[in-house]
Amino acid sequence: MTSGGDISGNLIAPEAPLLQAIERMDAVRRKLLVIVDPDRRLLGTVSDGDIRRGLMRRLTMEAPVSSVMNTAPVALRLDGSEQEALVRLAERGVSLAPVLDRNDRVVGLYPDAVSAGAHRDNLVVIMAGGRGVRLAPLTQTCPKPMLKVAGRPLLETIIERLQTQGFHRFRLAVNYLAEVIEDHFGDGSNMGVEIRYLREDHPRGTAGALSLVTDPITAPMLVMNGDVLTRMAFGDMVDFHVENRAVASLCVREHTFQAPHGVAEVDGVRMTALREKPTFRWLANAGVYCLDGSVLSRVPAEGPFDMPELLASLAADGEMVGAYPIHEYWLDIGRPPDFESAQSDFNAVFSPA
Repeated sequence: MTSGGDISGNLIAPEAPLLQAIERMDAVRRKLLVIVDPDRRLLGTVSDGDIRRGLMRRLTMEAPVSSVMNTAPVALRLDGSEQEALVRLAERGVSLAPVLDRNDRVVGLYPDAVSAGAHRDNLVVIMAGGRGVRLAPLTQTCPKPMLKVAGRPLLETIIERLQTQGFHRFRLAVNYLAEVIEDHFGDGSNMGVEIRYLREDHPRGTAGALSLVTDPITAPMLVMNGDVLTRMAFGDMVDFHVENRAVASLCVREHTFQAPHGVAEVDGVRMTALREKPTFRWLANAGVYCLDGSVLSRVPAEGPFDMPELLASLAADGEMVGAYPIHEYWLDIGRPPDFESAQSDFNAVFSPA
């Protein structure tokens, strides 16, 4: 067994803050961080899933990365056999593992490969029919998903990023200025994907267009809003959905707000507590979902129907609705300030797809 290439970017100290771990995870090709002591001896590992579970525990960005690490990871020996490595990885259901030398120092990762870009047949439904009223007058003659960010339509960037991650089957829900979208993308062959259209005869809300899906759904499908710009790995969300046996999953993103004043808590006319400029944290719906085909029967054939209604009905019936936290760049382009942010952020955040 060989040690592989340079892994310096994958090594991190246990006291490093979670924010640094997230930045490192976004930057490295092999999505596993290895926690080491000053002598480069193995203390644990951190996967992307470990970080997301830490975020769901509401850990702060200042928390040490050791608070989310796996303290008993699979570790392979440099002098071990390839067959032994494959068996141990399969037994634990992992795809990457640190490689140790005879002095227990981390010298590499096995295998030197990544799964990004794997072919995925999951259907992708993108909601692109809204009027974008808050972005007027920009949307008077152009549907919001077709507004140009960094010189190209936002929807084109969304589809291309999904295509580079292995997705190739798209259904675009269209209504307002639908011809602009259809004329630009056609059947998707120019982008190397398959595009068909869900034509809404009236506004159907953020989930209503799912009633127009006629494809047989044999694998979980992705559903997302057509105004979301993100660096998230969509395939990882699908894998999360399957692993947790969810019927529906939604992406959530933590937001924080520090009150500019002290906040009083009262019971009637009695003050019970006074907090000085507290910070409030909440998980916002990020507008990206993964759904099993079975949930389509809950979508009415007529009238507006929104995704929160669908997810709430599933949860109320005791169905598993997963919450998938994202730490990657994410922006909902719903207002003029958001559109300006997208223009200024794009080149710094996104490399060409």
